[in-house]
Amino acid sequence: MFNIGDMAVYPAHGVGIIEAVENKVIGGEEKTFYVMRILESNMTVLVPKDNADKVGLRGLISKEEASRVYEILGKKEVSFNQQTWNRRYREYMEKLKSGSIFEVAEVYRDLHLVSLQKPLSYGERKLFDTARCLLVKELSLAENLKEEEVERKIKEVLA
Repeated sequence: MFNIGDMAVYPAHGVGIIEAVENKVIGGEEKTFYVMRILESNMTVLVPKDNADKVGLRGLISKEEASRVYEILGKKEVSFNQQTWNRRYREYMEKLKSGSIFEVAEVYRDLHLVSLQKPLSYGERKLFDTARCLLVKELSLAENLKEEEVERKIKEVLA
């Protein structure tokens, strides 16, 4: 599925590069792993090759899919259900962990809209920043733009 040097997205951690494919013996059984370095944090993650789909490892989005992300960000008619912050937080975390950049865009957009109504709580700000980092890194690579340019495009869409 992935080769050394390929860029991939690991849910909730973001874009990384496959640096190696290694075999390791675990529990007496030999398994093959992708050795992936996450670009944002420089963290190394081992992803079982035969389980990569299940954990949500995926390739970068295309330029066409990037335009869909901007459409999601620009959607203003969003209905907020009147649930508790804890339930919303869990829902947002599930979306971030899904690995879908489209769901990450929804979290970012929704928290941006909340921030226009009231100051974000500490937990909301952390989710907002996480979503921003995930979006900016992948969009910049998908569109071959500098991260600053992507941040400017996102601000324009949200304005």
